[in-house]
Amino acid sequence: MYTHETDWQDWRWQFRNRLRTEAEFSKLVELTDAEKQALRNPNFAVAVTPYFASLIDKNDPNCPIRRQAVPVSEESVRKGLPDPLAEEEMSPVENLIHRYPDRVLLIATETCNMYCRHCTRRRRVGFKKKAISQEKLNNAVKYIRDNPNIRDVLISGGDPLTLSDSALEKIIAAVRSVAHVQIIRIGTRAPAVNPFRITPELVNMLKKYHPLWVNVQFNHPREITAEASRACALLADAGIPLGNQTVLLRGINDSVAIQKELVHKLVQIRIRPYYLYQCDIAEGIEHFRTPVSLGIEIMEQLRGHTSGFAIPTFVVDAPGGGGKVPILPQYLICQTPEKIVVRNYEGRIFTYPEPNHKRKEE
Repeated sequence: MYTHETDWQDWRWQFRNRLRTEAEFSKLVELTDAEKQALRNPNFAVAVTPYFASLIDKNDPNCPIRRQAVPVSEESVRKGLPDPLAEEEMSPVENLIHRYPDRVLLIATETCNMYCRHCTRRRRVGFKKKAISQEKLNNAVKYIRDNPNIRDVLISGGDPLTLSDSALEKIIAAVRSVAHVQIIRIGTRAPAVNPFRITPELVNMLKKYHPLWVNVQFNHPREITAEASRACALLADAGIPLGNQTVLLRGINDSVAIQKELVHKLVQIRIRPYYLYQCDIAEGIEHFRTPVSLGIEIMEQLRGHTSGFAIPTFVVDAPGGGGKVPILPQYLICQTPEKIVVRNYEGRIFTYPEPNHKRKEE
């Protein structure tokens, strides 16, 4: 597939040589009928970096890497919503989504290193190759500048790390020029699917714009390779905090054992487990969805059984633009002005007295 080791480790080579067709995938794996059918007429863009494809177990149709990368015929089931989070309704200017009072999401590009089969934004990504235009960027920055309550800007897509360093810096610098923007975040899956994108040149550019955070997405322990670990180390060593946003996916990571192994591996490479997402109700991904009760069960088996900082927040992104709602196991059994009764991770019951202070009269 490549001529020199330097080719393989060149993120641009990985991007240019993404697998897209039945013929290309057939050289790597014995495709199932469901995969062949989907590749002949995909309902969503297909592109997988050679690096991520190399992690596929060619003999296992249920390989967790393979199921995230290779489409199957179930994607043709149109159950779900084209825009489950009502992002289009919350877009005051093109390429900007304003759902929460103090933060916005800026879509820098609609291109990805890999098109994940569980993508929520599949209605729009994978069709345009260019980055946000200068005019649209100017309009987005003007909106941010005109709204002084916006303190946090998430640059996402698509994947911003499909852009060159200079193109990405132009976007970051424009956002940073707004005085009331305190935090810039970048959402990317590059460390998992094209880790060679994380170069010393990139991190040297990024650290000029601190405070800057990076959100990544690792969904399975097999994705945490030596290459991915090196990429995350470059970011962490540049003082960039890393948070992981895992999507709970049926048949891929829907067990306590896998989730525990994943969070343990994440913290070892200095990534804080941030969110565990309930899979959205986007069209074509119904086969990935799990019951919410399973997510609660996973959280119960993590809390108290591993370090607190290794436990993500389980959230449902409410359909219709309601935002992320944390879903927690119920530990509070009852509450009175004098005490609360709680259960711990072992199921034991404890009484905790409230302070005996009279409330000040209003």
